[in-house]
Amino acid sequence: MPIVAVVNQKGGVGKTTVALGLAAAASFRGARVLVVDLDPQANATSGLGVWEPATTVDAALEADRPGSARALAVPSSWPVPEGVTPPDVVASTPALAAREPQLANDPIGAQDRLQLALEANGYDLVLIDCPPSLGLLTVNGLFAADRALVVTEPGAWASDGVAQIKRTIGRIASRRDGRPALAGIAVNRLGRTRDARYWHEQLIEHYGEQVLGPVHLRAAVAEASAQSLPIHALGHRPGAPEASAELDSLLDAVVPELARPAPEPDAVVGTPDAPASATVPAVDVATAPAAAPTAAPVPSLTGEPDVTVRPPTLPTPPVAR
Repeated sequence: MPIVAVVNQKGGVGKTTVALGLAAAASFRGARVLVVDLDPQANATSGLGVWEPATTVDAALEADRPGSARALAVPSSWPVPEGVTPPDVVASTPALAAREPQLANDPIGAQDRLQLALEANGYDLVLIDCPPSLGLLTVNGLFAADRALVVTEPGAWASDGVAQIKRTIGRIASRRDGRPALAGIAVNRLGRTRDARYWHEQLIEHYGEQVLGPVHLRAAVAEASAQSLPIHALGHRPGAPEASAELDSLLDAVVPELARPAPEPDAVVGTPDAPASATVPAVDVATAPAAAPTAAPVPSLTGEPDVTVRPPTLPTPPVAR
């Protein structure tokens, strides 16, 4: 069961948008998805259409409560097609901002409370939307995850923060047998400006294959967020199919366990005149009659109809008397 922490200490880069886009992509594939909202702003909670949750993630961080996340989860109100299960969410609350200093006062250390709460949760995928900070809320998210997805945007300040969050992920992984692994760097809101292209190229130059396929800047993505809808539910709204495809590809890269199966290549490729099942008879070169000379078309360079050049006709020799 993959657990992905979506992180960056820089705010405003669209972590929640990417987290909910991945949740939608996984849900529409039939996976049971849990979103854990660790941000006191609770944007992931409202983005899933949950406004007054009866339970919140604060209860999971209050004390060591193994397996409590499943009981704290509430269903989202996303409209989905028949046969698709919408994500559940362990909702956030503004009161979560007061929890962080209390975690710091734990004499033993409270960095693994969320990890305990997520034990035996029963979901196919857990996505943790971390707050834009490097405090104990984010540390709890990274301790609970087996992989981390860094979200940034193609800009100077946001790109500068990638190195810092990578160091934090590395420090935690060095103490936990390589967990969380870096799943990659997602470039969000890639626009068509020269500046965006420059910073995108800089990210690729510095981090190489760690930079995953981008999510382009589109009005459809903002519209889905504003209406608390999954991007996959916008149908043929301009930009929605393209955004859905990009998030599907991002999910394939971050969670290969849920990747779509590759189409099987055709065993034999046929032609219009000879279908794939047809058998072409072999030709005996020794007994086959010689082919008669044929007319060869010469392509026209002037736009006039093609000219056909025929073999010359030789004169008939005189008959000796």
